Amino acid sequence: MTDASTILHENSQLLKVEDGITYRDLNMNGKLDIYEDPRQPIEARVKDLISQMTLEEKAGMLFINGSVVSEDGSIDPPDTPDGEDSMKFGLFARDQIVDHKMTHFNIWEIPGALALAKWCNRLQKFAEETRLGIPITIASDPRHHFSENIFEMKSKDYSQWCQPLGFGAIGDEELVWQFADIARQEYLATGIRMALHPQIDLATEPRWPRIGGTFGENAHLTAWLGRAYIAGFQGERLGQHSVACMTKHFPGGGPQKEGMDPHFAFQQGQIYPGDNFEYHLIPFEAAIEAGTAAIMPYYGVPVDQTDENVAMAYNKAIITGLLRERYGYDGVVCTDWGLVTDLVTPDFTWAARAWGVEHLSETERVRKILEAGVDQFGGESCPQHVVTLVNEGLIAEERIDQSVERLLRLKFELGLFDQPFIDPELTARVIGSSESLAFGQAAQSKAITLLKNDDGVLPLTRSPKVYVENLDETVARQFAQVVDDPADADFALLRLSTPWYPVETNIPMAKGFHHGDLDFKGEAKAAILRLLRTTPTIVVIAMDRPAVIPEIAQAAKGLLVDYGASDEAVLKVIFGIVAPQGKLPFELPSLMAAVRKQRADVPSDSKDPLYPFGFGLSYPE
Repeated sequence: MTDASTILHENSQLLKVEDGITYRDLNMNGKLDIYEDPRQPIEARVKDLISQMTLEEKAGMLFINGSVVSEDGSIDPPDTPDGEDSMKFGLFARDQIVDHKMTHFNIWEIPGALALAKWCNRLQKFAEETRLGIPITIASDPRHHFSENIFEMKSKDYSQWCQPLGFGAIGDEELVWQFADIARQEYLATGIRMALHPQIDLATEPRWPRIGGTFGENAHLTAWLGRAYIAGFQGERLGQHSVACMTKHFPGGGPQKEGMDPHFAFQQGQIYPGDNFEYHLIPFEAAIEAGTAAIMPYYGVPVDQTDENVAMAYNKAIITGLLRERYGYDGVVCTDWGLVTDLVTPDFTWAARAWGVEHLSETERVRKILEAGVDQFGGESCPQHVVTLVNEGLIAEERIDQSVERLLRLKFELGLFDQPFIDPELTARVIGSSESLAFGQAAQSKAITLLKNDDGVLPLTRSPKVYVENLDETVARQFAQVVDDPADADFALLRLSTPWYPVETNIPMAKGFHHGDLDFKGEAKAAILRLLRTTPTIVVIAMDRPAVIPEIAQAAKGLLVDYGASDEAVLKVIFGIVAPQGKLPFELPSLMAAVRKQRADVPSDSKDPLYPFGFGLSYPE
């Protein structure tokens, strides 16, 4: 924009730029309307834009769904059968912009950071050429954690840190802020402006599959670290260099009955046998004080905690009564993904997470969510239901305007209207920074927790002969002599993960959730113990849930826990290059019987735990 007055035609609209103000003939009637005035206060800009929006455009604003990112950064759907199959599920952003007037998308797997940056720029250009030119908000689940967890959208281009559990183990708010600040810069360099995190649920039910994304079981530690996390992503206040946080899952998703996750119909609701509902709110109180831009409620039903047993986003007592009124929260509230429509494929049907309101039609579900006080529908592309509700007088358009205001305000606060595009030089400069990669790996090592060190065997010294299982031998050879037979080794190095047992289901995603018991069983357990009794063994267990390992702990010479770490990061600790600093972010139960008897909503509640919360040894000075 320049101070000079210019007039041109763009997409058959008369466009005028004068004194920094953009005018468009929005209604194609020869009348110029103010389109953008960066000098206006945000509230004035929001109200001006809403006044120009059609009902269909407002409805589209209320939906966010996923999109495929092509390998070449193109926004055009491929002309192939696979592409057609994907289009049935609304997975191409360009089509959702055209068909549904949507302006929010989340991304899953990506071919690489550079392709993502190109795709984002092309998508923003496409959006700029629509009637109102509303920029796109791109969102993402976490991408910065070294993890095999199904919820981590891994990409080798981004720096890789320990899981949030590892930050809970380290307990350093400055490190969490540093992580968030680096992740913010990497997100900005690839076009991501909304973080669908942090996850500040509490790990009070150790069988829950989503513990890996939490800071652990302690509410006060989680609140402390969550505040630093939000500050690192958003800054002191939202602006052009911020990534907005969608903090989840209000009012805390940890206490799932028997750990069964409410992504699926086999869930059994959130339960509070310890009458500990308020404890799970402590981290969210901190997040609200920290100014989190958005909040996501979880799928679960808070059993007998409100006047109706319906899922959180359908529950007016939770969203309006608790979040809006008690806490005075006026930011964006977005549902978790897929609460309205079923996913139907030739092989399986994944039911909408409409727990407690399964009998309602899709349109009735949308109405109930809006009446509960929610602004946006995650994982959905059905704004026609909003249009129907308004046209039939079942929802007032003023109610829709409330949510549109919040969503537009956030776009303005992030500076998307002023500069939606990414500088390719920024992408090249920020992504793959050796400094950021080093910080991430250092955090992986630092978080490792030492639980047992018989006779001060650790750290290992003098390049011993080692037998390794579940470690890369090439990496191990940089630290020691690797032998093929454990009988020939001075030590065995064994990496394990917390056990899990898939639920029997025909839904592919459900099979990947780490449900079930936490102990090794049968031949798997026997093989581990045979090795431990043959050779002095250092056991390293990656924990995305607390493992039940009494026999392994007794037989191991050394026992460590990692929370997402490369072989190199683990070996640096075993050989004393980095000292372990982690303390357990949750207790380790001694028996599965104790797990089954504990209260799901209460931290540190199993009888006679093997290792208590906060336990962790250090190397001798």
